[in-house]
Amino acid sequence: MDELQVQKENEYIEAEYQALLNDYLSSAHRRKVAIIEKAFKFARQAHEGVRRRSGEPYIMHPIAVARIVAKEIGLGSTSICSALLHDVVEDTEYTVEDIENLFGAKIASIVSGLTKISGGVFADSTQAENFRNLLLTMSDDIRVVLIKMADRLHNMRTLGSMPPAKQYKIAGETQYIYAPLANRLGLYALKTELEDLSFKYEHPDKYEQLTQKMESTKQERDKVYELFSKPLHDKLESLGFKFEIHSRVKSIYSIWRKMQTKNIPFEEVYDILAMRIVFSVDDEADEKKTCWAIYSAITDVYKPHPDRIRDWISTPKANGYEALHVTVMGPTGQWVEVQIRSQRMDDIAEKGFAAHWKYKTGEKDDSELEKWLQTIKELLENPEPNAIDFLDTFKLNLFASEIFVFTPQGDIKTLPQGATALDFAFSLHTDIGMQCIGAKVNHKLVPLSYVLNSGDQVEILTSKKQKPTAEWINYVTTARAKSKIRVLFRKEYKSFMNKGEHDLKSFFEKNNLALSPDNVAKLLEHYHETKKETLFYKIGKGTYNLDELMNTVFKAKSQSRFMKYWKLTFGGGGKKDDSALLNLPIFSSKKVSSKNTLTLTEDNSGVTYRIADCCSPIPGDDIVGFMEEDGMLVVHKRQCPVAMRLKSNYGERIISAVWESHRMLSFPATIEVKGMDRMGILGEIVKAITEEHAVNVNKVHLETNDGMFEGFITVYVHDVEDVNNLCVTLVKINGVSSVNRVENPDK
Repeated sequence: MDELQVQKENEYIEAEYQALLNDYLSSAHRRKVAIIEKAFKFARQAHEGVRRRSGEPYIMHPIAVARIVAKEIGLGSTSICSALLHDVVEDTEYTVEDIENLFGAKIASIVSGLTKISGGVFADSTQAENFRNLLLTMSDDIRVVLIKMADRLHNMRTLGSMPPAKQYKIAGETQYIYAPLANRLGLYALKTELEDLSFKYEHPDKYEQLTQKMESTKQERDKVYELFSKPLHDKLESLGFKFEIHSRVKSIYSIWRKMQTKNIPFEEVYDILAMRIVFSVDDEADEKKTCWAIYSAITDVYKPHPDRIRDWISTPKANGYEALHVTVMGPTGQWVEVQIRSQRMDDIAEKGFAAHWKYKTGEKDDSELEKWLQTIKELLENPEPNAIDFLDTFKLNLFASEIFVFTPQGDIKTLPQGATALDFAFSLHTDIGMQCIGAKVNHKLVPLSYVLNSGDQVEILTSKKQKPTAEWINYVTTARAKSKIRVLFRKEYKSFMNKGEHDLKSFFEKNNLALSPDNVAKLLEHYHETKKETLFYKIGKGTYNLDELMNTVFKAKSQSRFMKYWKLTFGGGGKKDDSALLNLPIFSSKKVSSKNTLTLTEDNSGVTYRIADCCSPIPGDDIVGFMEEDGMLVVHKRQCPVAMRLKSNYGERIISAVWESHRMLSFPATIEVKGMDRMGILGEIVKAITEEHAVNVNKVHLETNDGMFEGFITVYVHDVEDVNNLCVTLVKINGVSSVNRVENPDK
């Protein structure tokens, strides 16, 4: 590198560092610039000469992480220094002791915590072990996980320099763990960007399409915003409120997810635009009153939706989120959500825990966030023996929506959706859980396994004579209750678990199947279990019947495709001529390298790779491969829940894969058809499928109700283009209102 390039690079580094200082100095934190300067110079010297995969000097990464920590999370000098130094111990010869001698015990402790959970790319169970370390350090100092979030965000922002397999692995891990964790910690802005970036790398084409559609409809949204906000602005101003009105646009990932779950096109996602009113008050005690006063003013201008009021002020979310949401009918005839927040609420909503600390009073804080951290500490005291099982137990409480239930005294308790009466008993106290014999929900007697709903009043009935049984593990969903029950019945539980694993292994051997992570993941999906341990236990107890699996989970799909190939090649029907086997294509059993992108051809179907039963991808779908122990590649859709779990737990076995054109093999695809019922419409639909497109129909299930019909048609196609062409043809039929491809309609 010549002198001019070195000079430009140094100027670039200095400019970014000055931007970091400006972010820090514009915050409300104390001005501890000297220690930040010292950390920057030390980190720069330690990483001297090292470059990132993108080619830029390595020091740019710690600076970028420190900027996220300062500006987007709002932490102070200790965290900024720790961010600047977070890779020094892992990547250089310096030790934690060196950091402590130069920067003190607190910064050294945070850097040590970050070093323990380092490595954006994990291998198999080490990946889950790293996450357990993350929780351990989080329970000691929350700043460790906040800096880790910043580190992950910058890695995602610069993921483009990584090869495809690592992109899928890191994006999958981010979506599976880090985005939900950011949400749980109240880091809404980070959570949204992490989800969008994961989506961008997992589905680049769809991301680009939605981005263009958002851009092309921006002018229209701006008009709606102007029309909607002006009357509100005038009304609130006339009443003397100090406020700002902002538009909030739904994220790309949220739009795509809604399109997937509702099976609707972009044009039918009506809640892309929302409004946010952020007000200022002199006294925090006036916030609730002001929220409702603004609500009253809004409903004077626009009519509210009676079922769409969300009061997160009286009962804040578990991550500390507070706001009042109301949905009203706008002047253009569409529903618009309005979020009402104080400046304090807005800070907490955007920056989570950091802002939460900022507004703490001197009193003991008993927020739901603090209670959640306490639960994490309890879980870590009695961790699952298997790190991946522990990760899944934890995930159970990360993803769950929340419900609010009441004690007989009127106190509110927050629980994950799906929680039972027994979960509630354990949430009150371990002893109450252990002695629980039943419950009264809304004054009616219910069993331990009763699933609670938001708004229920719950009274727990106990007896000192009650003794817990191993079956209780089936009655609870919360990590806390499961952990307590397992500790009590670990010996018995382990015995049944070992028996179940042995029975499953025997079943697999008998049916020529491998006891592989992919096959176990299929069973977890089939039985709606989240933990391998629970699956083995229930098999051992006889809860699950393995004999029916060969007709449900492990259908011989690859064999049926082979037979399709046979029929297409040799005419099907008639007496089989074994000599024709000599003319079959030679299949290669060569192992697939994780460094390469595998092209899925018709010739190597069923030998080098097979299609995952859980999501049944077809040519044209965005896919990812998972390498089984026998060298067979299992191909999943990238958004498949099973694939998401595999990417997060067995990252090093993820393979980048692409389709070659398939015109011989056929794949099942299901489309959902809706419309107005009339005589002969089903015949027209089937005729269009079989005659115009020469596509075989596998299954038809349509129902009519009050003059409307809807249902599913499963067809055999070559690729996604066939499905899209078929949908275009069917939607032109008189009476058909919508046609969309769907996944797993039976689930």
